[in-house]
Amino acid sequence: MTDTRPWRKFYDTARWKRMRTHQLTLEPLCRFCLEAEDVTAANVVDHITAHKGSEDLFFDPDNLQSLCAPCHDRIKREIERGKDVIRFDAAGWPI
Repeated sequence: MTDTRPWRKFYDTARWKRMRTHQLTLEPLCRFCLEAEDVTAANVVDHITAHKGSEDLFFDPDNLQSLCAPCHDRIKREIERGKDVIRFDAAGWPI
């Protein structure tokens, strides 16, 4: 089934592809993993604040962060669902 949400087209634009490449160049490591003192390559560019179809928010470079796919798919999803997510650093302390 094809995703018909109108903002999905933003991901296919040359502008987004340039921004994504630039973001991963600026921040090549997963931000969430680094907070936990783990070094993991980022492969997802995430919107810090959900854009919900806002073109301005979608293309705002200050609203982007680099994450690895597991952090994006697990931790970020829980945060967006309003759940409290407790993460831990390498020593086992909550962050």
